[in-house]
Amino acid sequence: MTPEPQSTLATSPTTPAAEAPAAVVNARTEEQPRPDAPAPALKSAGHVIVDSLVAHGVERTYVVPGESFLDVLDGLHSSGIQTVVCRHEGGAAYMAEADGKMHQRPGVAMVTRGPGAANAHVGLHTAWQDSTPMLLFVGLIPFAHRDREAFQEFDIKAWFDTGAKRVMTLDHPERASEIVAEAMFAAMSGRPGPVVVGLPEDIIRQEISPVLHPAIPVAAGGMARTDAEALEEALAESSKPLFVTGGNDWTQEAADQLTAWLEEHRIPAAAEWRTQGTVPFDSPSYVGPIGYGRPRPTYDLLEETDLLVFVGTVPGDVITDGFVCRQDWNKKNFLVTADPSLRGRSGPVSRQVLAKPEAFVRDLRNIHLPVKDEWKAWTGRMRAEQERFAALPPAAPAAGQARMDTLMANLVPRLPADAMVTFGAGEHTNWAHRYFPTRRYVSMISARNGSMGYSVPSAIAASLADPRRRVVTIAGDGEFLMNGQELATAAQYGATPLVIVMDNQEYGTIRTHQERHYPARISGTQLQNPDFGLMARAFGGFGITVTEDRDIPAALDAALEAIDQDNAFALIHLVVEQRVKAY
Repeated sequence: MTPEPQSTLATSPTTPAAEAPAAVVNARTEEQPRPDAPAPALKSAGHVIVDSLVAHGVERTYVVPGESFLDVLDGLHSSGIQTVVCRHEGGAAYMAEADGKMHQRPGVAMVTRGPGAANAHVGLHTAWQDSTPMLLFVGLIPFAHRDREAFQEFDIKAWFDTGAKRVMTLDHPERASEIVAEAMFAAMSGRPGPVVVGLPEDIIRQEISPVLHPAIPVAAGGMARTDAEALEEALAESSKPLFVTGGNDWTQEAADQLTAWLEEHRIPAAAEWRTQGTVPFDSPSYVGPIGYGRPRPTYDLLEETDLLVFVGTVPGDVITDGFVCRQDWNKKNFLVTADPSLRGRSGPVSRQVLAKPEAFVRDLRNIHLPVKDEWKAWTGRMRAEQERFAALPPAAPAAGQARMDTLMANLVPRLPADAMVTFGAGEHTNWAHRYFPTRRYVSMISARNGSMGYSVPSAIAASLADPRRRVVTIAGDGEFLMNGQELATAAQYGATPLVIVMDNQEYGTIRTHQERHYPARISGTQLQNPDFGLMARAFGGFGITVTEDRDIPAALDAALEAIDQDNAFALIHLVVEQRVKAY
């Protein structure tokens, strides 16, 4: 029997910096063996890597196996970590990225060298632009074969250095646990992001001490007294303040506390593109999403407000409509982010507060201001606009072809309060932006880098992470076929998302741009699709194809029954007209 490692300490990633030294000292004290104690049995570096992941709280890893990291796969065999075997490295990377969005620790993917690493790159780019903590382990050629054009050899640093926070290679087996701890820390500290770890296949087989490196505490920051005074003064002078929430570095407690503070002060909050739910959909302070395809009132908000407070994100390309909106240097912008470099920031910066959302909200609650009548009117006007925008269309089916409006009008009343939606990229996502009731953190998971193929993998990861929740994904027909094969993964591991495929036989977003710049010259955007309902049944789930609007309510009932009664995923293939948009 393989002995257990001596230390399995996993420090919370939100541990304040001031507490870190004691935690580390205690961990190191626990690790020291007694002078008369026998030396622990050696383990392979690959097995120690797995033990370290367990110690850091990793519950599952998304894998496309390769001979380059067989020893790690062997370590996973009886580790307690669920090994989710995926059908494509892009799907595995997307699942890990979605997992990182849902937790206060990185999602983990494992792929092999060369082609496997190349296929996983799309998920890494998503994690980079979406500020998602993620670890990508890549099996490599043997150390002894390096720089000899060995089979599937590639330069891991040259490939990934510009799109990851760190790229590390385990060249010394005794550092296996240390590198896991460093990778975890790098992924979570400051602005979260992806970290790549290379594993040469001969190095991970070498035997080393099983003693684990302690988790490295991540500083959460907070508002200094001068920060709090500056923000309080700016709020006191403001007639139309606006908070914008975003990023993936929140906790439910912080989201709840911010919502309570905003509601108490009658101050509005908008959501960064594809991050709705931090301030709930039903909150009187929530005034809608800001991003591509935004409704006009929230676009105007950015210019009208006299004080913007970004929490967990910065005013980047998408929020500012291509670095156009909110560029007046006389505007007041407070940016709350743990990234000292303010990467991606556009426009004025009145003050940066170096803090993660949880630490900022903890200190914000100590600011108490009298509620102004201007705040009430400002928030009330924008909330009314959001309520009109999000009001459901008629639920009664119309004559003729199936419509997404009808589907959403019938789906939303059937959803529990904690329902979650995932989606990738395309005009089909706007129905979720407009109508889906995001009532908690996290309840919307998407690819903010505009990456297609994200919908099905992210829905599988969400369903596996919390099987009790209703997980819905809305996919476009073009997007679905990029990773729709991961439905086999859903069937294998019991994931039960409801998959809506909106089939308009085209790449709709590109067609919209095409019509704007090259009207009446359709080129390269039209699609011919299979029967997606039949495809879902072939993968072992429930599938139905709907072409008539009148059939939508019954199709929804049947799909939800299959999920609840048969414990299977369900797919509704909705064939709609072209050029019909959510707004």
